[in-house]
Formats: sequence, C-alpha cells, structure tokens
Amino acid sequence: MKYRIYLFVFSIFALIHGVVLIAQPLEANAKGISMIRDAEIENTIRAYATPLLQAAGLEPSSIRIHIVNDNTLNAFVAGGQQLFINTGLIMKSKNAGQIIGVLAHEIGHIAGGHLIKAAQARKDVSAAVMLGYLLGGAAIIAGRPDAGAAAMQLGTNIGIKNYLSFSRTQESSADRAAMRFLDRTGQSAQGLMEFLEVLEDQELLSARNQDPYVRTHPLTRERVDSIRHHLEKSRFADKPISASDRTSHARMKAKLFGFTQTLSRTLQAYPERPENKETLDGLYAQSIAFYRKPNIPKAIGLIDKLIAKLPKDPYFHELKGQIYFENGKIDLALPSYQMSVDLLPQSGLLKAQLAHAQIEKAQAENNNPALLNKAIENLQFAADKDTRRPFVWRQLGIAYGRMGKMGKSSRALAEEAILRGRFRDAIGIAERAKKQLKRGTPNWLRAEDIITTARENMRLKKNR
Repeated sequence: MKYRIYLFVFSIFALIHGVVLIAQPLEANAKGISMIRDAEIENTIRAYATPLLQAAGLEPSSIRIHIVNDNTLNAFVAGGQQLFINTGLIMKSKNAGQIIGVLAHEIGHIAGGHLIKAAQARKDVSAAVMLGYLLGGAAIIAGRPDAGAAAMQLGTNIGIKNYLSFSRTQESSADRAAMRFLDRTGQSAQGLMEFLEVLEDQELLSARNQDPYVRTHPLTRERVDSIRHHLEKSRFADKPISASDRTSHARMKAKLFGFTQTLSRTLQAYPERPENKETLDGLYAQSIAFYRKPNIPKAIGLIDKLIAKLPKDPYFHELKGQIYFENGKIDLALPSYQMSVDLLPQSGLLKAQLAHAQIEKAQAENNNPALLNKAIENLQFAADKDTRRPFVWRQLGIAYGRMGKMGKSSRALAEEAILRGRFRDAIGIAERAKKQLKRGTPNWLRAEDIITTARENMRLKKNR
C-alpha cells in the first residue's frame, strides 16, 4: 500500500470536462485539494459502489472513484461520472452502511443527470475565479504551494461551492433513487438515514463551522421523513451489514487513522492489548503509526502478526514492502511487494509499487536488464489500467532510459509532463521522441497526439 498524496489543481475547465490539467505531488501538509491513491481503500469503496451502480443501470468501470484527503465530511460527483469521497467522511462514519448510503445518494445524482442541470452554475463562475485557479496552479508548479492555495481560495469559496451545490428538488430525487438502488441490492437504507441524522446536527452549527456536505446538499424535514417512511415499509430495513463489509470498513478507518494521526492519538483510539485480545484493525492502525514514528522493528513485528493471521492478504504484504522500501531495505521490500502482486495481480497500483522497487534494485546491479524488463512490464500494465498517473509514466521513462530505449523513454516522459500541466515541456519532449522513434509507429503517433493536446491546452489557458 503506497499512501501517495497529490495536490490536484482543478481549473474550472477541468472540473467541467472531467480532466485534471495540473497534477503536482506535494508534501502531505500542503494546502489544497489532495488526493490519496491507495489500492485497499479504492477497492473497498469500489466494492461498495459496484452493486449500486449496476442497480442504477450504470457501467461500474465507467465511474472513476477518487479519495480526497480532507478531514471534513463531504462527498460529491463532478466532471461527468466521477465520484469523490473525503477521508473525513470515511473516518467519521460509524459503519459501512453509512458509506454505502452516501454512495447510493451520489450515484442517484449521476443517474438523474443532475450534473447536466448544473450548466448554469458553470456560467456563473466569474473570470476572476478562473484566474485565481490559473494563478494558483502556476504558483504551485513553481514550488509555492501556500501562495497557490491563497490564490485558489476565491475559486474554492465561490465557484466550486456553487458548482457542486444541488437544489432541494435534486436532493430529494437522489434520495429516492438511492432507496431504490439499496432495495434492488437487498441492502438497508438505515445507513443513509443515520447519515442524514448527522447532517441534522450539523445544521445547528453556523455556516462557517458546517462540513461542506451540508452546504452543498441542502437538508429538509421532508427528506428525512421520506427515508423514515421507506424504512417502515422496506423488507430490507433491518437487514444487517455483512461481516465482510464490517471488516473492510474497520480496516479502512484504521488505516486512515494510522496514516493521518499521531502515534499517541492512534494508540488512544486503538490501544495496545494482551495478545489474546488483539484486534485486526487495532494491529493495523498500530503498525502504520509505529512505522511513521518511526519505530521500524515495532512496526514490522506488528505487520508480521497480521500476516500470520491472514497470510494471503495482499495489503499486509504491501505495507511490509513499503516499510522496508522507504527505509532503504530494497532486498527485503521486493519479496513483500511481489507477494502483494501475486495475491492481487489485477491491481495497477500494486504493480507500479513493485516496479519502483525493481528499478531501484536494478540500478544497484548496474541496470540489470532482467529487472528493468520486469519493471517495464508491470508499469505498462499499470498505465493500461490508468493512463492518468504521472508517477507511472515517470517510472516508465526512467526504466526505458536505463535500457537505452530513448524514444520510448521520451514518449513516457512527455506523458508525465502533460499530466502535470507542463505543456511546453510536453511539446519539447514529445518532439524529441518523434525524432528518436520510427515514423508511423504507435509511440510516434502518440507523441504527435501529445504535441497537439499540449498546444490546445496552452491555447485554452491563454484565452481564459
């Protein structure tokens, strides 16, 4: 599990069209909208959402799920079929049913075409707001995240809030759709009801202290009464949450707690216990917190306990690999990363992490071609799974470069540059790739596409 935090600068154009024009990795404490990439959390949310999406008549693979590193209670849909959920909502939720209820509601917005009806909100976003986002993005890329965040604040307060806001009518419509989807999947709407009760408490707070979800998803007494009435007649009202959903929810919360809170706070929430009373989620949170301290021997001892309990769990092996890798123990990291991939071979995120370790090991062995070839194979799989990960393209560029395949290296680095919003760099690198590659080959044609796309982005940016 590689807990990567990226600051994504969303221009208004990007939000509307569902693309990220600028993506720059920053420190975890940089201000802005930061996104977490984590195989376990993404797969858990995906598992909760898939049956609901199918019940809504939507293709699950067409919906992109994003985990936002933000402690506030929020979830929203934007840019077409893209669903965002805050870590704060996950950590504050009491059970998986509450998360599932929120997902059902947000899927109701997608299925109801409510994003299309927000077109007027896009027109209301002023030129000053867009300029703030552009200036903020430029400052962040220049290495000044605080200045960038300040420039973007106007856009956040005015433009994005309005864009993501839904009317009371649309909220009620999404609730009704959510209840249908939950019934069709044989799940209780109790979690959705519990979540709305949390929002009722939020409404007593001043607007300044409310979580974003309350401000963008207006709550009414009619909405609450409607769901209560549904529960009174639904045959699934009392259906308990499945054991697997309870476990996955507890693990998500433990992982997030361990990665976002101090060791002392983690041990307060997940206290150390006698061996016969240790819980899986407790050991998980503790192992992560001790790793971050850092107390590596303690962390490894705890993760080994987890592996002893569940030897075929890919995420425990992944965490062990990460602990070793980030402490310079590549030889120990590789077997753990490889085991995680063997156990979950369809995960592009896990394969990218294994590839990173393979590249580092290859460098220590005079660019061992066998290891570099394995890394390229894993990275290509990851890129095919998700073409919008700059980290993957960067690593591909490095691996191809060390193999002496400079044309493919340049093409990969051009992909990275355009994803990070470095359009001039993307054009220059792609032009170099075209000179190094055989004319008309897929890589040559893709380099030409990158040049065209980068120029179009520069034109759009100039005209805003």
